Amino acid sequence: MAERAVSSVIQYLAPLLTGEVELLKGVRKEMVSIKAELERIHSFLKDAESRAETGDEGVKIWVKQVRQVAYRIQDVIDEHILLVLPKQPGLFGSLHKVTRTITKLKPRHEIASQIQDIKTTIREIKEGADRYGFSTSTSLEHSSNNSKDNMWRDPRLASLFIGDDEVVGIESPKYELISRLVDQNQSQRAVISVVGMGGIGKTTLAKKVYDSQEVVAHFICKAWITVSQSYKPEELLKTMIKQLSGIYVLPDEGIESLIVKLRGYLSEKRSVIVFDDVWETDFWGSIRLALPKNSDGSRVIITTRSEQVATFCKETSVDHVHELEALSEEKAWELFCKKAFQLDFEGHCPPELEEVSHAIVRKCKGLPLAIAAIGGLLSTKNKGISEWQKFYGSMNSELERNPNLKSISKILLFSYNDLPHHLKSCFLYFGIMPEDYSINAGRLIRLWIAEGFVEEQKGKTLEEVAEEYLTELIHRRLVLVSTKKFDGRVGKCQVHDVVREIILSLSKEFSLCQILEKENSSFNDTTRWLSMHMRYCNMDKVMESIGKSPVHSVFLFQRGKLPKKPLLGTVAANFKLLKVLDLEDAPLDQLDEEVGNLFLLRYLSISSTKVKIIPKSIGKLQNLQTLDLRHSPVSELPFDISRLRKLRHLLAYSCNNVVGVKIQGGIGGLEELQILCFVETNHGLIKELEKLRQLRKLGITKLEREHGRALCAAIEKMKYLQNLSVEASSVDEILDLQHISSSSPPQYLQRLRLRGRLEKLPNWIPKLQNLVTLLLLGSSLTKNNPLKALQVLPSLVMLTLWDAYDEEQLYFEVGRFQKLKELALVGCKGLNSMIIEEGALPLLENLEIEPSPQLKEVPSGIYHLRNLKTLQFIGMPEEFIDRMEPKPNQGKDHWIVKHIPEVWLCSRIEKANSYTINNSLENYFNRKVENARVRKLKMKLKVEC
Repeated sequence: MAERAVSSVIQYLAPLLTGEVELLKGVRKEMVSIKAELERIHSFLKDAESRAETGDEGVKIWVKQVRQVAYRIQDVIDEHILLVLPKQPGLFGSLHKVTRTITKLKPRHEIASQIQDIKTTIREIKEGADRYGFSTSTSLEHSSNNSKDNMWRDPRLASLFIGDDEVVGIESPKYELISRLVDQNQSQRAVISVVGMGGIGKTTLAKKVYDSQEVVAHFICKAWITVSQSYKPEELLKTMIKQLSGIYVLPDEGIESLIVKLRGYLSEKRSVIVFDDVWETDFWGSIRLALPKNSDGSRVIITTRSEQVATFCKETSVDHVHELEALSEEKAWELFCKKAFQLDFEGHCPPELEEVSHAIVRKCKGLPLAIAAIGGLLSTKNKGISEWQKFYGSMNSELERNPNLKSISKILLFSYNDLPHHLKSCFLYFGIMPEDYSINAGRLIRLWIAEGFVEEQKGKTLEEVAEEYLTELIHRRLVLVSTKKFDGRVGKCQVHDVVREIILSLSKEFSLCQILEKENSSFNDTTRWLSMHMRYCNMDKVMESIGKSPVHSVFLFQRGKLPKKPLLGTVAANFKLLKVLDLEDAPLDQLDEEVGNLFLLRYLSISSTKVKIIPKSIGKLQNLQTLDLRHSPVSELPFDISRLRKLRHLLAYSCNNVVGVKIQGGIGGLEELQILCFVETNHGLIKELEKLRQLRKLGITKLEREHGRALCAAIEKMKYLQNLSVEASSVDEILDLQHISSSSPPQYLQRLRLRGRLEKLPNWIPKLQNLVTLLLLGSSLTKNNPLKALQVLPSLVMLTLWDAYDEEQLYFEVGRFQKLKELALVGCKGLNSMIIEEGALPLLENLEIEPSPQLKEVPSGIYHLRNLKTLQFIGMPEEFIDRMEPKPNQGKDHWIVKHIPEVWLCSRIEKANSYTINNSLENYFNRKVENARVRKLKMKLKVEC
């Protein structure tokens, strides 16, 4: 984190030293000197942090000093910027300038004093660096020697010696991997990669497979090679030769000679070689040449935490990547009981401890390492209910301080320490969130950008770079995907609860984040990020304890009561250096004028609050990059919004009903905008859209026919547009969108949503080669069949036609819609025939039809949709549904749908404009049979009476 902090400050200084920001007299010269010293320190920080990670306390203290001075420099820069705010024009400005000069003499003196103090500290830090003799790059010899010295303490070593009676939950993957290894039908060399997060059991699984009788009997020779983070290719090759053949190797023998020896020995032998704990793709490039691709059925197993490594090692169709999943609830419970109660209760949980034991197991979320370590610790404790409840209540702190649980943090820290410096801050950011919290990926990316974590890369937006950061953290198995969007992109993500505890421990060590929750409600003024979990913390106590502080980010999570003391007033008065203010979900109904005093603010979210009015002071936030108003009742933005020249994301819409905000004008100057959605149309706004050439996402509402041509002209100038949503002013209003050239449509457009009447399908839509999602809502097309034109879209994954057109027949041809996975046909009131040719819609997974009263039979072509997972009928007549009845009274059309895992029947609630899921097909008919039985019984009783 010191390396990241110093790197950040160096980047932060750049605009000051190039004249982009006004500096006080003499400050520029001092900052040039400080920047030069920081660059020298940065050159050997990697080596210093590497030594600190091995436990060298002296180096740890030195690294901490570097980190703290980097934070101080950034704070001084921010305080300096606040001193040189843009002056007001005119006579008032002259008077204001005199007043400012008088009132800010003391702060100027304080800044000068702080700069001198920083320079003294940097000199002391440099002297410390000379004492420790840091290298300008990580010393491989030092790392290698250190790894050997500490190998006996490596917690991963225990995974190699776990008894069969201690292993739970690997039976199925073990059988699968053994089958792949001894497959007689596959004579070509195969590489099998086992990938999963730290502590999930990759090494244990691989060792059980490696030692199995089937594998031992099948292969002529075998070797187990532990790779780890620091390795030398020559040493790995020598170890392989020794294990496989026992051939003597000269101490100074070169790589080429070693490769020749290995290839010669393995050329006609069936071998299995395990490379355990691989971290880098470079490893395979070094080793693969020594492994001949013979036809004797040799196998290579690689265990890794990195999906990138696994993918890189998959070179042919016979190679395989096995994703190792967390234990199921049942298997997690079995492992816990085996560990916790093996001494006293023969592996069975006593009834009085079941509730608290289940709670402990749930917190481990299927991670075998955590379950085994915690179960083993509890096996030595008294089995009293109060002691176990006490342990569960302090489980988070136990993970940090209990030496018996250190193996968990050590193994997970390997993954953190392996991260490049630019990803460490991004990863630690998950510590601000409550336990089990899944964050929207777009929100997370915007926060990272506001924090300054994302480094510029030529040819890419900051948003694209940040998305790559998130993808890499996911591939490294440090971040888990909670939900995916229909096109495979990440919807929400989170970290494992045990990983979160490691993050909180690191955040505390680095003075990064303070969490205010439960009994901890007193503010610490040395933190950088302040996260208040409102449901649990005493907000009044928090407000009383807050004082002046260099806090950079404030978050409110979980719904709770606001304090009596004005929240925003307190924040604005005490956190002058604030850059992120995330109030999402807070029970807030007013945004005070004081928010305009937070001049350095880059991110402001009042999403899902009750705030109705945005104050004019918003125009003072000239560093603002994100303004998030989603799901709030804000209906209008002041003209002052036009002053926010650094704004990248303006988000304003309701989830259920897209209602855009009104903007008085002036948005043409917001040339850095990446996202603008949703805004109400007016003549001035449409004209100014032409100036927003960087837009990636645009959403406008209340469009009238007369604005169509101007909007098309603006869209043609948005060369990077990826997401477009246009909504007409009324159900009868025509969307006139014919004026975009079909020869040069928006080439990067991936998502298109049009709501309103279309006289005909715009010619440019079928030309969108990258279009993934298309929603046509209320199009009322009658003159032509849009389906025929849309079938040529090569990248389309999701298509929704909602009152789009009304034809008697839909025809899906072979060779069209090759990538379509989701299809929704809504409001096809005249539809009486739906033909799906065999081979059409080959990848379709979800099909929704609603309502089509003229459709009397289930379309027989659905039988050909072999990848269909969900079929949903909404508002269909009872006679139609009866044709799908399963056995014993099998309906005429049941054969068409019997292969589909889920068939759902729903009823529309017209007044609420929504629908309810009645049930699955089976449950619907079971309930129907039961209702008939009850009616028959009632009738019988009535007759008898």
